[in-house]
Amino acid sequence: MLTNKMVVVIAAEAPIGVALNTAALLGVGLGHHHDQVVGPDTEDAAGNPHTGMCAYPIPVLRASADQLHDLRTAAAARDDVTVHDMHQIAQRARTYEQMSSTVSGTKPDDVEYLGLALFGPRQTVDSLTGALALYR
Repeated sequence: MLTNKMVVVIAAEAPIGVALNTAALLGVGLGHHHDQVVGPDTEDAAGNPHTGMCAYPIPVLRASADQLHDLRTAAAARDDVTVHDMHQIAQRARTYEQMSSTVSGTKPDDVEYLGLALFGPRQTVDSLTGALALYR
């Protein structure tokens, strides 16, 4: 039984291409920090290999820019929740170094989030995201 939960929350205002890219980048970040998120490789009946997939269902939710900012603040205050974020600074940067340099000079209140991925105990993640609608 899975005791942890993973969710992705995307900015409601994001264009579809940005939203899809944000979800993909958040998944990569989460998979990098939590080995147990990805299950083992498998084989089909013919013996063809298939790489491991995410072992958790991933609800994709939507939130306004203000809700994303508040959610990130609340989730980051929890020791039992991992928060991965994607923001406008990263989306606009040409290189990782440019993004890193720009973020380091940006006040936290000025960061505009495109999305968040949360991973932690089911009850905690549900309490943080339970009021958010599915992304449709």
